[in-house]
Amino acid sequence: MNVRALILALLLPVMAQAQGFAGLGTTAEGFAVPDPAYRLSFPTDHGAHPAYRIEWWYVTATLKGDDGRDYGVQWTLFRSALAPEERADWQSPQLWMGHAGLTTPEQHYSAERLARGGIGQAGVTTEPFSAWIDEWHLEGPNFDQLTMAAAGEEFAYALEMEAQGPLVLHGVEGYSVKSADGQASHYYSQPFYAVEGVLTLPGGDVAVTGNAWLDREWSSQPLSEDQSGWDWFSLSFDTGEKMMAFRLRGGRGDFTSGTWIAPDGTAEPIPDGRIEVEPLREARVAGREVPVEWRLRLPARGVDVEVVAMNDQSWMDTSFAYWEGPVTITGSHAGRGYLEMTGYE
Repeated sequence: MNVRALILALLLPVMAQAQGFAGLGTTAEGFAVPDPAYRLSFPTDHGAHPAYRIEWWYVTATLKGDDGRDYGVQWTLFRSALAPEERADWQSPQLWMGHAGLTTPEQHYSAERLARGGIGQAGVTTEPFSAWIDEWHLEGPNFDQLTMAAAGEEFAYALEMEAQGPLVLHGVEGYSVKSADGQASHYYSQPFYAVEGVLTLPGGDVAVTGNAWLDREWSSQPLSEDQSGWDWFSLSFDTGEKMMAFRLRGGRGDFTSGTWIAPDGTAEPIPDGRIEVEPLREARVAGREVPVEWRLRLPARGVDVEVVAMNDQSWMDTSFAYWEGPVTITGSHAGRGYLEMTGYE
């Protein structure tokens, strides 16, 4: 068995938890559990939390090229632990997985990297900030100024990101509930990055500008046993407001939550049941039916929008496959955003 196959074999039982599939990660099994009394502290909480089972640093960007075309980019570093402790070198229980995606109106490209913790191949530091796996990186002097780069066989990107607003804490002070049973995570975002850089595609380089949204989340028991996956939306409206919303699909009914974000970064939690999420159209994607057009309503804010995939075939063909791509927003509010969908078999 080669090193890559060995790492994949070790990752398989645990990394799927980061993708939101039913029956996984529903008990803490000695790991730390998110605490509603905990108050996030920065820059410490930009770093890793090895006492928790799963964690991610997740960036999505909606971009406009100098060719006038729309593009989308994803960069993700997942951490998952075999045990709630840290050990040196190859004895480290920390496992790492990187995903990169680049979406055009006609094509979707994806790539993956796998690593074992403790040997320097992947990790996160806070001062200065750096998250990396092999040569892929998200780094800068601080969390407000970052460079981001990744490459696959047919694509690459190198972007510079500068925050134009504050961090946003989801739920209650960053404690985000995921089910009626009380499963939760610590969850915050930086949804205000301005972006510029270069995409490398089979047809050549394209200079781009746009906006990015970075999600940070960690937990040890993220889902209830009956929950089969999630639909997650990050929506940036032309009026300056933003909305994060998710639906966790469960046998006992769906659980919804979100955050309304004012242009100045003021955040208001959206409790379960307040967001109406309705799939409108499905497409055949990677041999399965996946909803690629949605209606979202938030009556309290006068929101009634249609969210449509820029490219129906935005399938991340990785070890744990899922749909991830840019979307356009029309209706009561216009804008652009990103959609992630997991658990569609």
